[in-house]
Order: sequence, then structure tokens, then C-alpha cells
Amino acid sequence: MSAASEPGGAGGATRAVVVDDSRFMRTLIRNLLEDGGIDVIGEAGDGSEAVETVRECDPDVVTMDIEMPTMNGLEAVEAIMRDHPTPVLMLSAHAEEDAEVTFEALDRGAVDFITKPGGEVTSSMPSVKGELVEKVESAALVDLSADARATASDRASGSTGARSRSAGGAQTERGSSTGIRQTSDADESASASGTTTPADSTPAASTPAPEATRQYPDVGTLIVGASTGGPNVVERVISDLPKAANLRVLVVQHMPEGFTERFAARLDERSAYDVTEAESGERIKPGEARVAPGGKHLLTTSDRNRRLKLELTETEQIHGVRPAIDLTMASAVETVAGPLCGILLTGMGRDGVDGMRRIARGGGHTIAQDESTSAIFGMPRRAIEAGCVDVVASAGDVATSALRFFAEEE
Repeated sequence: MSAASEPGGAGGATRAVVVDDSRFMRTLIRNLLEDGGIDVIGEAGDGSEAVETVRECDPDVVTMDIEMPTMNGLEAVEAIMRDHPTPVLMLSAHAEEDAEVTFEALDRGAVDFITKPGGEVTSSMPSVKGELVEKVESAALVDLSADARATASDRASGSTGARSRSAGGAQTERGSSTGIRQTSDADESASASGTTTPADSTPAASTPAPEATRQYPDVGTLIVGASTGGPNVVERVISDLPKAANLRVLVVQHMPEGFTERFAARLDERSAYDVTEAESGERIKPGEARVAPGGKHLLTTSDRNRRLKLELTETEQIHGVRPAIDLTMASAVETVAGPLCGILLTGMGRDGVDGMRRIARGGGHTIAQDESTSAIFGMPRRAIEAGCVDVVASAGDVATSALRFFAEEE
């Protein structure tokens, strides 16, 4: 499914299949979705039935339980992605208990997740319905081919489609008819060694410049914002950052409470940085990364010695989300000393656009993920259209673009 395609056909409702081994829960989810305008076209009570139902009904999106008999949700996701690729939204019953298996579902191809509604009818049910419907509609828009393209972009040099912001804010594609030549770390490395790459040739693979040849500031600050489709891309970006870059990294990923702690642990395991969930009042140092907790906004402040401190708040949602990328970026512009870079990755909506604009106006550097590798090209597209993006890069080249900026700022 293309990110630009319309679920249900032109003007039609999003069509969903609901998978859960509890008949009561299937009925509850069906009612919530149908009340929100979603067309539930099928149900399944276990994973094997889900695979067959998806094949027969060809829905726009599937809501998937995790623990089921015969074939569980993880196995079902894998089978669906192999046999009949369809966006799958995981419904996790208990955030703390199911966090690890939920992230494994994302690794296997699920596009997003949400905490499963409780069985009791409470005053919060309207907000539960609203969040569920929004998540389903967002998941239905995911471009499933983006991940494959993102993986391919890691192996290909000269395919980032990077763009530069001109003085007037217009977007210029490198390597396009403007004559601006596309560059890569392989080009920079060759230049530094006194060799050149012909303009009409493309290296077989991108080879980042050795860290020994890069010089970084004593400290730089990087803010990474993402929503739907973001966890795996965020992981890719953070894992590509060498500790020698001396960065303080703040990650704002739209994610429910109970999941961000495990998300931070995954990033910590897979990167050179010390990554934890952010705590209010703590100082963040170079070589450390902090993840905004689900349900809390992450702000930066500075003490009398201009050391960066973090503050968590539970003020009202912005753009319907908490944490909000905009608030973290805006506070950083006001408090961060030294080079500042903002990155906006895949996601639906416009959170992060104002923050990127503020970073750009404040003299910082801004990078947006490109359309080809974005699961949903919503937030990045709006930032690009606002004229506040310096570079548009594929998922595999985002970190390289940021490192190039910090090295130049040294």
C-alpha cells in the first residue's frame, strides 16, 4: 500500500479485521471502531484464522492481539507480512508485561501498537475510542514498502535524495537538474585522502569517513522526533552515532506509557550511547541519550553554569500527543548552548514542524526523513513544505547527515 493511497478506496471508510481470542473483546473493539467510522469487515479468534481472514478480506489494517492459541500474534504478523502484506496494529493488554513482545512484533513487521482497551465501561471510553480509531486510521496509511527501501538505502551510495534549504526556503534536490552534486561520506573520505570520484560514477557502497578523521565540538545536542513507524528508524539513527561525536541526544517518540522505558533499554543495548528514560531534574552529558517518557512532555532547562537539565511535565497534550516533539525542540532552542540539530522522522500529523522551524530560525540544523523510506510521510512533509528543513535524507543516511553538521561546527 502506498502512503498516498486511500484506505477503502476513493472516499471510502478504512476497512479493518479484528483479531482477538476473546469474543467479548472482539465485540468491544468492533463497536469502538464502527462508532468511529471504521468498517470492520472481518474477525478472527486466533493467528491462523487471522492469516486466512486477511487473505480473504484484503483489509486496509488489522488489529492484532498478542497472546492467542494455535498461532500467537507474533507468528501471525510474520505470516501476514509474508503471505499478504497488510498494516498490523498490535493491541497490548499490559504495557509493562508486554513491552518486550510488542517491540518484537514491530521487528517482525507490525507498524504500530496501542494499549488494549479495558473491558469495563468507564468515563474514559470516549478518549479510548478516539485514540484507537486514530491509531487504526494512521496504521492503514503506512507504506509497507518503506522499510524495504530504507534497508536498500543503507547499501546504496548516492541514493539519499538529500535536499538543501536555499536562502529563500526552496527545496533543491541534490543530483537533480539544478546541477548540485549529490555527496556522501564516501565522497568526503575520498576528498580528504586526495582522491576523487568521477561525477558520473556511483560507488558500490557508502563508506563513512573514519572517526579518526572527524573532529567534533566538545558537546553538541541532537533532538530526534518520530511517530508512527518511528521506533525502528530511531534505533537505526541512534545506533549509527559514535560516542566520539560528543552528543547529548533527546528522543521524543510518540508512545504510550509503560513502553518508553523498554524502548530506551533497546536503544541502550544497540548503540554506543548511554540511553535511559528521562527523569525530571537530571543533567544530561555528552555520550548520553534520554527518551521522553510516555504521557509526559520533555523540556530542557539550564542551571547557572549553563549545564543542560531535563524537566518532565504533564501539561495538556499538544497536537493530541504527550510527549510532544514541538515542546522539546522549542525549549532546546531557548536553553541549549552550542550546535543544535533537530531530526524529524516518519509520522502522521504536524508535531515537530514548529520545533524544526524554531531550530532553523535559531541557527541550528534540521533534517527530515525522506518520503521513500518513511512509513508515513506526514510530519516530515509538512516540515519540508514549511521551508525549515536543511537536509532530507533516507533513514540510513539521517545519522550521517547529522554527524556531518556537527563535524563542520567544530
